[in-house]
Amino acid sequence: MKKAYAIVALSLFLLAACSKSDEQPNPNEDAYLHIPDPHFETVLVEQGIDTDGTVDQQMLRTDAEKLTYLDLSPSGQFGDIADLTGIEGFVNLKFLAASGQKLEEIDLSANTQLDTLYLQANYLTHIDLANNPNLLLVNAESNELTSIEGLSEATQLKKLYLSFNNVEDLQLDNPNLELLHMGQNLLTSIDISGAVNLKNIFLISNALTTVDLSQNTLVETILLSDNAIQTIDLSHNSNLTHLYISSNVLTSLDVSNNHELIDLRADRNPTLNCIKIGSGQEIPTVSKSDYQELNTVCE
Repeated sequence: MKKAYAIVALSLFLLAACSKSDEQPNPNEDAYLHIPDPHFETVLVEQGIDTDGTVDQQMLRTDAEKLTYLDLSPSGQFGDIADLTGIEGFVNLKFLAASGQKLEEIDLSANTQLDTLYLQANYLTHIDLANNPNLLLVNAESNELTSIEGLSEATQLKKLYLSFNNVEDLQLDNPNLELLHMGQNLLTSIDISGAVNLKNIFLISNALTTVDLSQNTLVETILLSDNAIQTIDLSHNSNLTHLYISSNVLTSLDVSNNHELIDLRADRNPTLNCIKIGSGQEIPTVSKSDYQELNTVCE
């Protein structure tokens, strides 16, 4: 009987020990990042970043943490990376380029040190940059974006490239932004009053009927051709040198306060017959339709 009790006690002890052992974390789990996309890991191996040199869906976390620059752009025209799971372990990245791939989504919430981001020519429909306050440049052109969140957190952002997407409205509260590319979108509304340092604004081929430029007093280049602009006030933009506003529906245009203007394109505005200029104002390059005139007085 005693022997039977001893066997039972030993069994219970071993069972408890195994249970406790099962509860212990595996130290290797924290040491490695999961990299499920073989194309992503292949690039990491080829560049010597994944130091085990094997495409095995994992890499040392320490390999990722020491990296500040990562360029995944394909050597050819397009790449095959569809999943950047594992990028969250690259916590010290400042530069990330993943252009020309097959990405439909991306999570950069752990990459808080990023200052330069290239994601053009993917299939992204949404980007959230709320956890990337150090961004200076973002290029996400030629995607399928309908929204981009968190831009207001990037207070030092200087250059933003979002052309060739599907964005319908945008508000920018980035006081240091100097360059904006938003051509070939579906914009019906844009608020750039908070981007007071803008110098170059590219908004061609959208569906805008008006743009408020009253706070953008430093702007030098405005491209608004191929929209539905009806009216525009340029009285606050004395530094303006280039204005492209062809193929709109303007009924009036006054550039008499824009004495630095050297290139004006205002042709193909069917209801714009007269463009008001200042007395003695000369604009070296002017593109206008035959029915349009430059005059100091427009009725």
